[in-house]
Amino acid sequence: MNDIERRLAAAAVPSLNVAGLNARLRERATRDGLLDVAYATADSPLGPLTVFVTPTGLLRIRYQDEPLEATLQETADRVSPRILEAPERTDVVRRELEEYFAGRRRSFDVPLDWRLVRGFAINVLRATSHIPFGAVTTYGAVATEAGSPRAYRAAGNALGSNPIPIVVPCHRVVHSGGGLGGYTGGIGRKKILLELEGSLPAGR
Repeated sequence: MNDIERRLAAAAVPSLNVAGLNARLRERATRDGLLDVAYATADSPLGPLTVFVTPTGLLRIRYQDEPLEATLQETADRVSPRILEAPERTDVVRRELEEYFAGRRRSFDVPLDWRLVRGFAINVLRATSHIPFGAVTTYGAVATEAGSPRAYRAAGNALGSNPIPIVVPCHRVVHSGGGLGGYTGGIGRKKILLELEGSLPAGR
């Protein structure tokens, strides 16, 4: 070992407190009004969920099989690039989800931020948000409620791209013939949610 190597080996290198640095970054960004979108992960029977919130309300809920990088990029492009992982800003949403999955909550109280939704889709999702716990309705009924009775296919597309699943309960929309239809998180998750609410159609 040469002299330079000995000196480097003897030098005291301070360890970085990454968690502390991140916490200070979040505090500074919040204080200076620079944190537009906060996100964090919540555990659930459907797998980990990533929840995104803004000062307006809940912006989106991401299932784990959706690529996080793509979700962050879309959020940056459509809402704001000032995004940070900030669990404390998502506490209310994560607590309500935990209560829902534990059977202690039938409706959500968190405000919603609809900025990821456009056009007819927002009418569809607003109508869907009023479907009560334990009930199901049809694509045609949702289209009618949204103002276009014949636009059931467009309603299905809007439900399939719902950025706030579970809280905006698109899982409660099924085919008029009794089939479950599709679901943004996969049919398995739709069944779990309907079973949790005691509304899974017979034989499904």
